[in-house]
Amino acid sequence: MRDETIKSMTMTLIFVYNTDSNPVSSLIDLGHKILSPETYSCSLCKLTHGPFTEKEAWKAFRISIGVPVEFLHRDEFEKKYDQHFQYPLILKKNNTLDVLLSKNEIDDLADLDALIAAVKQHLPAKG
Repeated sequence: MRDETIKSMTMTLIFVYNTDSNPVSSLIDLGHKILSPETYSCSLCKLTHGPFTEKEAWKAFRISIGVPVEFLHRDEFEKKYDQHFQYPLILKKNNTLDVLLSKNEIDDLADLDALIAAVKQHLPAKG
C-alpha cells in the first residue's frame, strides 16, 4: 500500500489541448465552437468545455482527482517539455512521460462521462 501512496504523490497527469495559447488561437477556437463545432480540432476541449466555460462535471472531477494535474496548450507543452505528439492527449508523468490517452483514444470517446471513466482507470486506487 505504501508504494501506491508514494506513486500517487509523485504522479502528475498532463492534459494537452490541440490549440495554442495565443489570443488569436483563442478567438478562432471560440468561433469554431459556436459557429461550426464539427470543424473544431480539439476533441479534449469539446469534451471538457462549452463555448465559454469549463463544464461543471469536468471541474468537479478534476478537483477531486487525487493527483496533481497540469493543463497546457500544445505550444506551452512543447516549450516546457521539448516533446511533440499528436494532440490532444493525456500524459502521465512520473520520472518519464507516458501516454495515458492518445489523440485517437480521446477522439473516440462518446462524451464527458466516457473521458472521466477512461482517466479513472489509470488513477491509483484510493485507500
